[in-house]
Amino acid sequence: MELQQKRFKNKAVIVTGGASGIGKATAERFLEEGARVAVIDMSRRTGEQTVKELREKGYRPLLLTGDVTKSADVKRMVAEAKRRLGRIDILFNNAGILVEGTIEEVSEKDFDRIMAVNVKGVFLMSKEVIPIMLRQKKGVIVNNASCSGLVGDRNAIAYNTSKGAVVLMTKCLALDYALRNIRVNCVCPGEIDTPMFRQEAKARRLPVEEYRRQLCEYHPIGRLGRPEEVANAVLFLASEEAGFIIGTALSVDGGYTCQ
Repeated sequence: MELQQKRFKNKAVIVTGGASGIGKATAERFLEEGARVAVIDMSRRTGEQTVKELREKGYRPLLLTGDVTKSADVKRMVAEAKRRLGRIDILFNNAGILVEGTIEEVSEKDFDRIMAVNVKGVFLMSKEVIPIMLRQKKGVIVNNASCSGLVGDRNAIAYNTSKGAVVLMTKCLALDYALRNIRVNCVCPGEIDTPMFRQEAKARRLPVEEYRRQLCEYHPIGRLGRPEEVANAVLFLASEEAGFIIGTALSVDGGYTCQ
């Protein structure tokens, strides 16, 4: 992809959940625009495949594997990213999981797990990275929330609750650090054509194309989003072009929340 400029030349970026879907697309876009990127993922196998694909395109991402819900793993991965990249300019908190069901159907274990990954993971990563950004006197954090963090959905109490928490955590972080030159925002994607979308179809015991047809009806634009479309929004929020934007929840949802 030919770009008129490389907005992130020599910037150091961490992308959690970076081995697939939105995370993978975002890591690649940052690399395209000149950044040095640490891809964090739970799965070494998926991570190694992603890094292999990116290296075949001429990029040199760093792969770090670990669990964002575990403080020791987060400390290790952030320290290694800082050591290898020299600094941390941008953090994209993207790692997330899906649990569907009503309050009667979702187990306590599943609820705890989704809150751990989707909320605690953002908390721990930010807690570890912000002191580095403060020492650097500058930094940007973008969190991946969801349009499901802005409106209610049926059959998704745990997921929506977790993403609503990410939206409010984003606003609180933005207020706490705005005067210290750290900008914090989040993106709120609609349904995006990723492995998570196919996981949803499987959970509902529906053929992927039938589930796609159903979801397209909920999006006024008439289609699902593409991972790179969310990635573009993340890069905008991380760029100097968004220098006056803090605490926003940017909908990238094909009109889902307009209804």
